[in-house]
Amino acid sequence: MSAQVFTLPDLGEGLTEAELVRWLVADGDTVGVDQPVAEVETAKAVVEVPSPYAGTVLSRHGAEGETLRVGEPLVSVGDATGAAGAAGSGNVLIGYGTTGGHEGARRRRRAVKRASATATPASATPATVVPADAPASAPPSAVPAAASAVPATSAADGAPGERRPVQSPVVRRLARDHGIDLATVEGTGLGGMVLRHDVAVAAARAAAPTAAAERATVPTATAATGPTANGPTPAAPDRDPRTGLAVREVVPLRGVRRAVAETLTRSRAEIPEATTWVDVDATDLLALRPQLTGADGRPVGLLAILARFVVAGLARFPELNARVDTGSAQIVHLDGVHLGIAAQTDRGLVVPSVADAHRLGMRGLDTEIRRLTAAARDGSVTAAELTRGSFTLNNYGVLGVDGSAAIINHPEVAMLGVGRVLPRPWVVDGAVVPRSITQLSLVFDHRVCDGGTAGGFLRFVADAVESPLSALADL
Repeated sequence: MSAQVFTLPDLGEGLTEAELVRWLVADGDTVGVDQPVAEVETAKAVVEVPSPYAGTVLSRHGAEGETLRVGEPLVSVGDATGAAGAAGSGNVLIGYGTTGGHEGARRRRRAVKRASATATPASATPATVVPADAPASAPPSAVPAAASAVPATSAADGAPGERRPVQSPVVRRLARDHGIDLATVEGTGLGGMVLRHDVAVAAARAAAPTAAAERATVPTATAATGPTANGPTPAAPDRDPRTGLAVREVVPLRGVRRAVAETLTRSRAEIPEATTWVDVDATDLLALRPQLTGADGRPVGLLAILARFVVAGLARFPELNARVDTGSAQIVHLDGVHLGIAAQTDRGLVVPSVADAHRLGMRGLDTEIRRLTAAARDGSVTAAELTRGSFTLNNYGVLGVDGSAAIINHPEVAMLGVGRVLPRPWVVDGAVVPRSITQLSLVFDHRVCDGGTAGGFLRFVADAVESPLSALADL
């Protein structure tokens, strides 16, 4: 049987490696073109990698939790029937399979079923591999059907032919972190989908019998030296050499946390940033918002209104919608705005961007911001959406703070932040009255402009917030 080695494909967007989160196939399984074989986490998202080959899985290269570089072997597939030439382009990219139409979708659904059935090794029965030189006249009993690769349906899988709903990457990761088999969890979401709450309940139930024993035992820092649910973790020393304190845990810097660290470290090292801010009276904007309804009839979000003001401000101050090319010593001004929206997720801070935000009105911006925020939190946001931004809007208010001296999202050159809205005493027409006040803060790259430009942009947005009707008349 000839073996075709499928290497970790080009991830695009400058990504060169990925962490192997979970295998979706086992040695001996039969796979088809476009069938996901592994789940990996890049610096941008958790995604499934589809196979460009059809055949039998001969070997898997790498353990869960291990980091693989692009071009390194991922899985070896034996082509016993020439199935590798089946429909499909073979151009495998992270998050994108080869083109196989509905058949590819059916294979992906079968892969999810197999993944849940093989999550517990003791319950998995690998398929019997038929040698390529097996006699053509072999009796049916000597050549098992491809379906034999799928274990018998368990009670957790439901009735025969029933397909469990696809779970979000966040839920799958949470279950893996707690050692929970999703096939055993009863989902309370739509169509039986398992929610984070369901995993938390299952984890609490699993931990209850051993809680007393754990409290009676004092763990040492070096006890957990074996593989964890996220793969091998370095053994922690008993004591921190600098402080002398006991080491509680050692957490590998990887995935989104590593990407954030690298981006912000580079930003601080390269960009001479400066920050300016202003307190703004948002009372009239809050009063106007109920009249600005979206397609679904509900008021558009304040972030969408602010986004529209930001886009208009960038049209007047294009220096802030640019990037610095240090290699050629040039400032590259961009024609159009891909507006990044900072979103805090279970995996860390990510910044998906609204493409061509300058072409959208408030309703369009509101729809896209809601979609991208939801996609960022459930892990379905694409690498392109996470890396194409030209300017970032950051809502600090959701964290319950007034502002921040933020770090610019390299290679962008500016970021606008908005804090929480609070009632405060404010002077209006010589009288002190309660008003709804928020703070806008702009951090900018001093290489691309000076304080006059940055202040002009910030004042433009602030004036629009304070006098929204006048601003909307000009947009």
